[in-house]
Amino acid sequence: MQDNPNQIPLWRQLQGAAFLLMAVRAGRSMTAALEDVDTSIRPGVQALGFHALRHLGRAEALRQQLASRPPPPEADALLCVALALIWMEEGAPYTVHTLVDQAVEAAKNSEETRHQASFINGCLRRFLRERDALVAVTERHPQAVWNHPQWWIDRLRKDHPGHWQAILHANNTRAPLILRINKRKTTSAQYLRALSAMNIGASAAGEHGVVLAHAQSVPSLPGYAEGQFSVQDAAAQLAAPLLLAGLAAGDGGRLRVLDACAAPGGKTAHLLERADCDVTALDIDARRCERIGQNLQRLGLQANVRVGDAASPAGWWDGRPYDAILLDAPCTASGIVRRHPDVRWLRRPTDIAQLAALQLKLLEALWPLVKPGGRLLYCTCSVFRAEGEQQAQTFVTHHKDASLMPSPGHLLPQSGSGETDFPDNLKGEHDGFYYALFEKSKA
Repeated sequence: MQDNPNQIPLWRQLQGAAFLLMAVRAGRSMTAALEDVDTSIRPGVQALGFHALRHLGRAEALRQQLASRPPPPEADALLCVALALIWMEEGAPYTVHTLVDQAVEAAKNSEETRHQASFINGCLRRFLRERDALVAVTERHPQAVWNHPQWWIDRLRKDHPGHWQAILHANNTRAPLILRINKRKTTSAQYLRALSAMNIGASAAGEHGVVLAHAQSVPSLPGYAEGQFSVQDAAAQLAAPLLLAGLAAGDGGRLRVLDACAAPGGKTAHLLERADCDVTALDIDARRCERIGQNLQRLGLQANVRVGDAASPAGWWDGRPYDAILLDAPCTASGIVRRHPDVRWLRRPTDIAQLAALQLKLLEALWPLVKPGGRLLYCTCSVFRAEGEQQAQTFVTHHKDASLMPSPGHLLPQSGSGETDFPDNLKGEHDGFYYALFEKSKA
């Protein structure tokens, strides 16, 4: 981003980013809050909001030094957004003087912050004068250095003592746009040639993945309307092949598969792209089920989309066991922080135990629906062991008819820079994930 007088005024975008920060602080996701932002400024507001949330720990630590008592919430949010943008000597999206000027302008143009404009101006100008000393003080605070809540840092140090710093580093990088090629429509090689013809840089990732060098508007990419691809992270692309590999069809000649928490339907579509199978896509949210149907229609695929609670099969199950069940369980989303930087600020320490209890409830409810010799793939987009390794070990301990098959286990978030390579990870870019594949004994 560069200063450009022809663009939407920066002060309006700063107001929008402060609105997003206030929403996150109130417990609302940034994705939901963005829906309330004027569409004309939404892209800029989103970019500034992402940046602010990735540097919020540092910004809050600096604000505490600049003001012993926090200002009103609206002014505090605007000040923290400005500090998140201004504190770096290099790589800031705007010049420091432009940011100060536009932050003050943003304050003056809002009833909620008008009387705090001089205060914001004074704080930012003091920061420019004393930058090095103020930043040096924040270097003593882990939450400022790593831009994660202290409890999150402590949890990662416990769960991944050899890799916690690399995980946090990866979390603070930008995730690339990764596509999964619909092999029923085209191939990765063909699609890469189509991108090259439009001067869009990209590279292959895994069996059917394509990583774009720069983010693009998804509907503008070639083959979107024709259903040639879906947007899906490389780690999530492992689910369908893991569940289906070597699985024999039943007497009817087609696999009977349940995607138990299916919305928005990415993994449902991947199952259908890879095999001729009868897939039931289940989700508890009726509106999200509509999205599953829309996504499948674009891809030219069909599934039995059902609204229902996976933890209560009596309300939707027809009594016929499944060859395979995919359980992408609700979780803290601690593995996808680089794509959703608000997650780290929305979660609370108690969420882990609550979600782990829900995951166990879903496993217990769905396991009886797997036929003898069938499989259940349990996965979460989490790096916390309570939602991964510990969950799987508890399950096999209490279910003697369940065998843990070779599975990736914990995949830790990794940027393509090579700085965060982990021994057991995939090669290249991907989010944090956990996979455990269980097979039910035939006897």
